[in-house]
Amino acid sequence: MGTVRIQLINKLLLLIMLLIVAFSVSARGVYQTNEAFLSETFDGKVPKSSVIWIKGDLRKTVADILSHKYNGMRVRYWQQDGRSAWILNEIGKEQLITFGVVISAGKISNIKVLAFRESRGSEIRYPAFTRQFTDAGLIGLELDRHIDGVSGATLSVWAMTAVTRLALYLDTLTT
Repeated sequence: MGTVRIQLINKLLLLIMLLIVAFSVSARGVYQTNEAFLSETFDGKVPKSSVIWIKGDLRKTVADILSHKYNGMRVRYWQQDGRSAWILNEIGKEQLITFGVVISAGKISNIKVLAFRESRGSEIRYPAFTRQFTDAGLIGLELDRHIDGVSGATLSVWAMTAVTRLALYLDTLTT
């Protein structure tokens, strides 16, 4: 009786470990390619990209928004018919998360997680979370609203919030 019980406990522990591994691996993935995001944003007619060079005072402002130094020299964006689209990367806990942000009239009209490389926190990709950003704008360098977090995804939430602020700020430089 004791041996059978130990075997059942071992099998149960193995099953739990497999489920944990499967769950953490399932969070990673490319949910939408950059090209598909841009095509969807601009109804299949993607405009030529433009560039903002990150130098001088802008480099400091970008670092203030992200709470760390920005390693790139430029940020690419696409603009057409009063809308701009930004594809930006930000570190979650340890890995980059790729976001697609669409801005219209100085407000967020859409935000998506395009690629998620972390083992946890992918819940930020669901519309139930991303809807909080719809129509968000900036007051100074801060969002004009509070964003509720997701338990277990704090760093991913911070990354999405920082990217949103960055895209909104950079969008003000394009007009």
